[in-house]
Amino acid sequence: MPILAGQTELDELRSLDSQAVGAVFDRYYPDVYRFVRYRLNDETTAEDIASEVFVRLLEAIKSGHPPQTSLKAWLLGTAAHIVTDHFRQSYRRPTDELPETLPDKRPDPIVDVEQRERTRHLQEAMSKLTDEQQNVLTLRFGQGYSLEETADFLKKNVNAVKQLQFRALAALNRSAGEIL
Repeated sequence: MPILAGQTELDELRSLDSQAVGAVFDRYYPDVYRFVRYRLNDETTAEDIASEVFVRLLEAIKSGHPPQTSLKAWLLGTAAHIVTDHFRQSYRRPTDELPETLPDKRPDPIVDVEQRERTRHLQEAMSKLTDEQQNVLTLRFGQGYSLEETADFLKKNVNAVKQLQFRALAALNRSAGEIL
């Protein structure tokens, strides 16, 4: 059963009487702390947030918006809002520090440039092949088709696809050698 904030308790809080503030803190802090600690599983952050709840209580009283019925419910509701804000903030900006030994996963710029050059040379060499040769290489090596699947797709027999592939690779090798 919630404890209702009595008029005298709220009046004493409104006057910011240090004994009344201390009594409210002593009475409700353990409940607020347990609630926050359970939600966060972090003692230090739970202490900070539980303290922030009482700061907000004093700010609400000063601004003329004190709890109206249940002080405990107001405190736990405020704690829930602060915890939600904490989660939002931690999702937006992770607070875990990156270790110094974390490897850089980005490709080496030199390797990247070399790869682009190889790709450009290969495309240039491929453009010198016949359309049928390009299709065979694309189906076999680009799409991973088997000889039989490639033959069905091109409406040719398997031996014809083997010859096209052999000639295409030989021509590609010659063209790549000229380019490089």
